[in-house]
Amino acid sequence: MDLLKDLENLSDKIKQQRDEIAVQLNLAGKEAKDEWEHAEKKWTELRHKAEEIKDDTKETTEELISATKVIADELTEAYQRIIDRIKK
Repeated sequence: MDLLKDLENLSDKIKQQRDEIAVQLNLAGKEAKDEWEHAEKKWTELRHKAEEIKDDTKETTEELISATKVIADELTEAYQRIIDRIKK
């Protein structure tokens, strides 16, 4: 399933971005840290939905996969905003 493969690749990319941000957050301001906390909630939601999709015992719908990709896209954007704030 191409959507599943795309989701796995996107999840891997987001994890790498997340790890890089975590290292830099110690030097960041409050605004970036607040955004990080919000993004962490999205990360948890993304991981939960991705596990549901990977669970072969559950029927995976295109709607669930699409909704999960939306979360991943939102998380990617949030992480980019955090990176931009850290670099200021």
